[in-house]
Amino acid sequence: MKKLVPLFLLPLFWSQSFAQSHQVPTSDGELLHITVKGNGIPCLYLHGGPGSGSWWMEKFMGEELEQHFTMIYLDQRGVARSSGTENSNYFMERLVKDFEEIREFLGIENWLTMGHSFGGLLQMGYALRYPESIRGMLMINTALHMQECFETSWCPKALEFSGKADELSLCTDTTSHFVDRWQQAVDLVKEENVFWKMGYAEEENMHIMNATFGEIPNWNGNMGNIVMNLTDYHINFKPLTSNVQAPVLFFYGRSDWMIGPNHFEGLAFPNMVLWGSEVGHMPFMEGREDLMQAIRVFLEAQELANF
Repeated sequence: MKKLVPLFLLPLFWSQSFAQSHQVPTSDGELLHITVKGNGIPCLYLHGGPGSGSWWMEKFMGEELEQHFTMIYLDQRGVARSSGTENSNYFMERLVKDFEEIREFLGIENWLTMGHSFGGLLQMGYALRYPESIRGMLMINTALHMQECFETSWCPKALEFSGKADELSLCTDTTSHFVDRWQQAVDLVKEENVFWKMGYAEEENMHIMNATFGEIPNWNGNMGNIVMNLTDYHINFKPLTSNVQAPVLFFYGRSDWMIGPNHFEGLAFPNMVLWGSEVGHMPFMEGREDLMQAIRVFLEAQELANF
């Protein structure tokens, strides 16, 4: 196997000309794909999905982000260019340990995390276990309680868009697990070809986004088939936000029906910038200017800015 050279041999804020990709070995034998690009304070990107990979963010918003951050784009285990089989360990404890092992590999003392969608759950799991590693969290259209997202936004909107608004029992039927009901709601909007309305302003953008999966050869899809059923990720993290001392940007979309435009309610981060935007679920594609403005305000408030 190719010998890996730890990046602590390079300056902490290295130039974009040193952009490089690595397969980082974990202590339990997986290889995690990371791409490191840009200038400024290190920032670990934690993608959503689960299983969507980091290429979305790198492709559609990397140019802006890499002017101000040293971005570490990670494909989580079992996703895209990282290893991971159906029998790999996908529990929260193991995934956040992956993040720590990447940080140590890169020789970074502490960093920001940037999470999207499902990535917010990972940010919380990481912050609660390794608070000393995190200088701040940028939470972009993130979920902090999956069941709430489904029952209060995803499901009722999916029924509305598919013309079945009178079948609300799908959203509240406690005799079946919310993950199973979620799949039924997904099937409904796909059958009616209205899935795009859940998170996009324009249908074409969904197709552009979906096409990026084909740009990564031999895409690993194991994680996405597993973690939705793990109870680690069904926790309501909202009450635990009061325990997070790191500064937080919570950016949400007022037309983001995948997470819910009111999902910010109940948050108790002691140091939070709350930013509502007229966007859907993919602001790095359909709302970059406002997202960058929110990031700028947050970093300047925390005296972390490199603008």
